[in-house]
Amino acid sequence: MSKILIADDHPAFRLVLKDVMRSLVPPSELTCFEAADRAQLFDRLNVEQPDLILLDLCMPGMTGLPELVAIRNIAPTTPVVVISCLDDDATVTQAINCGASGYIPKSSPMDALSFALQFVLDGGVYVPGDTEINFPQRGSAGSDVSPLTPRQLAVLGLLAAGKANKEIARELAISDLTVKVHITTIFRKLGVTTRTQAIVALQRGRA
Repeated sequence: MSKILIADDHPAFRLVLKDVMRSLVPPSELTCFEAADRAQLFDRLNVEQPDLILLDLCMPGMTGLPELVAIRNIAPTTPVVVISCLDDDATVTQAINCGASGYIPKSSPMDALSFALQFVLDGGVYVPGDTEINFPQRGSAGSDVSPLTPRQLAVLGLLAAGKANKEIARELAISDLTVKVHITTIFRKLGVTTRTQAIVALQRGRA
């Protein structure tokens, strides 16, 4: 079962996000939790261990990026996708530099929203198409893989063995979505963008 935390103060938009996620992940494998303000967000984080967080930076009680940093400290391996009415290049860049796995403007049409979330689930880091951004270096192809958790190392090892996401999910008894978010985190930690680069990083880390 995959757990998604949707943090947004607009009930209608939370419903939209739930519908999009249900179109990307089988509903029987998905559990959605909600938060409408800063207090509810951190209360949820203290109780649940979500596989993915969809975050509005402008909820009541929020100051913006400091909360994103706090979330990364509490849940360092959980991908966080910012979905916000703010879409200037500076804010997008700062959010990615603070550890976000994606940044989606709320003004995005439904098909773009769905594409962006699928892109993140597939291991990418999504930013608006017209945003110019230099991604931070979170490592290199020769990085030591020791920061990875045992489960992330298991996923990476199965990737190196040529396993597809569904095969990894079966072998580790986890959902496809959980595999995808593990891969997203692995890519971010190693500073890579493809499976091949991640495998090279694993091999060099063991050398």
